[in-house]
Amino acid sequence: MTYVLNRLLSVILTLFLITLITFAITNILPGDVAMMIMGTQSNPEALAGLRQSLGLNDPLLVQYGRWVGGMLTGDWGDSLIFKKPIAELLSQKIVASAIIVVMSMTIALALAIPLGVWAAVHRDKWQDTASSSTALLGVSLPDFFWGIVMILVFARWLGWFPSSGFVDPSENFVRALRHAFLPSLALGLGLMAHLTRMTRSTMIGILGQEFIRVARAKGLSERTVIWRYALANAIGPVITIAGLQIGYLFGSIIVMETLFNYTGMGWLTYQALLNRDMPLIQASVFVIAAVVMLTNLVVDLLYVAIDPRIRLD
Repeated sequence: MTYVLNRLLSVILTLFLITLITFAITNILPGDVAMMIMGTQSNPEALAGLRQSLGLNDPLLVQYGRWVGGMLTGDWGDSLIFKKPIAELLSQKIVASAIIVVMSMTIALALAIPLGVWAAVHRDKWQDTASSSTALLGVSLPDFFWGIVMILVFARWLGWFPSSGFVDPSENFVRALRHAFLPSLALGLGLMAHLTRMTRSTMIGILGQEFIRVARAKGLSERTVIWRYALANAIGPVITIAGLQIGYLFGSIIVMETLFNYTGMGWLTYQALLNRDMPLIQASVFVIAAVVMLTNLVVDLLYVAIDPRIRLD
């Protein structure tokens, strides 16, 4: 319990620092919020009155306190470009992006673990070379390149999946998964490369330990030794690295969702940045940071459950 409380305090402190950094950066970006609302041809007196009503003339410390207070009480304000409550927008878009993040991680782990184990078992042989080359290829090429390849191959040439768009999963879950598959596959291939290398190096270390030699000496099958004993001990670090990559995925979806015109959290954040929608930028960054921090906390606790040798005390 002490460990969990310490980790929660760490998350809260980190989020507090993120709010400070986000507020400071968004307030030095060029652009007048009042002018964005009323337009460049608006009356100067009306602009001054709007700035006063929005509290833009208040000291930055007062504005920061008002923003944080609103975030804590659920009053996140309205988006300047979408003319909707920010909390409503984010609740819709975070679900859309969560589908891509979960599918990307599933694809990455489903490919990386077998490839990493295969490479470790056949160390320094052609299987190891093939697996390492595949991982190197995935690391070397950017995510948007894989996105373009997915569109050309699976959407244009084969016609198996749509090349763009978003479908609300509450309306048609199967269609929603079809629209999310290509961006998820593009992100998953890049992430798979990192996890394959991690799985390989961890498995090589485990396969050289004494308990593996004892298991083989007892006459256990090679399949049992590798998948039941070696992988069970190697999976913990892989899961930890996978959890840390959640932040990478949420950062990458901005490019990927824009490429596929998938209107999720990344697309929303890009639109906010493009149009200098300061309240939406601040809220989007905070929500993404909160999701990443809480996910890392869950992964830490999951690591303890996976590896019984680790104790919270």
